[in-house]
Amino acid sequence: MNKKVTIGVVQFAPEYLNVAKSLQKVEVLLREAASKGAQLITFGETWFTGYPAWIDYCDEYAKWNFQPTKAVFAKTYESSLDVNGPEVAQIGKWAKELGVAVVMGINEKVSTGIGNGTIYNSLLTWNEKGELANHHRKLMPTHTERLLYGQGDGAGLQAVETSFGRIGGLICWEHWMPLTRQAMHNSGEHIHVAVWPNVHEMLQIATRAYAFEGRCFAVGVGQIMKVKDIPSELNLPDELRNKPDHLLLNGGSCIVGPDGHYVLEPQFGVEGIFTAEVDLNRCAEERLALDVTGHYQRHDVFELTVNKKRPK
Repeated sequence: MNKKVTIGVVQFAPEYLNVAKSLQKVEVLLREAASKGAQLITFGETWFTGYPAWIDYCDEYAKWNFQPTKAVFAKTYESSLDVNGPEVAQIGKWAKELGVAVVMGINEKVSTGIGNGTIYNSLLTWNEKGELANHHRKLMPTHTERLLYGQGDGAGLQAVETSFGRIGGLICWEHWMPLTRQAMHNSGEHIHVAVWPNVHEMLQIATRAYAFEGRCFAVGVGQIMKVKDIPSELNLPDELRNKPDHLLLNGGSCIVGPDGHYVLEPQFGVEGIFTAEVDLNRCAEERLALDVTGHYQRHDVFELTVNKKRPK
């Protein structure tokens, strides 16, 4: 394993609810990030095909049998990815061609069987061989997200081996769930990808705390989204309606070292691909003082059991 790894953080607006344009943009961004030397390339929460920021800004959307919301749900479902579909396979081909690992948040749909008709907030990891190495579904949609997303499962609570170290990830407020964090710490991450809609102050705290607690590098990945990306069917409040370029999601992507300090300072309000080289030896160095899976854990007192079965 190469101890020095270059991490690329993609902070761009998605092509909202548009599969074809999203896939085209993925290729462009992967190639650009790889040209900057990135070996691990990361995207934010449900970046493909966009985070439903309207749940935090639009009026009336939660009313029962509200036709505009039903129309937007249908659009979101249709633009969501099936993990067995051609788009996921194509991203794997690009990862293999470029020799990079990719972690990306997606809107996921299941075409047949249990869960068809439901959208999942999911996180996919492709290794540098182009294989889909992990498929995690957000355990608990956060607050207003429960209108849109189903509950996930424990099948993806694991880190995966790559030639760039062991890579894991969680989605948004899963970082406030202590047992979920512990399950991921137990998987032995060197690099943890924390995906968010944007990484505001409290989420910076969560990202930094995760890195410190797990003695790993934590990549906080946010995204950019403007008012004009909100589906036209929904009602925006007056203060936003005439501001199409106002940022609803303003990034904040960062990289944190295993001591909890920034390697890449938060990047707010700008689009870009940000890179930093990290030395994985630092993970072992910081575990001298704290290892929450070993010498700073009491396995004789506490037991953690994780159900990793996925309904089929």
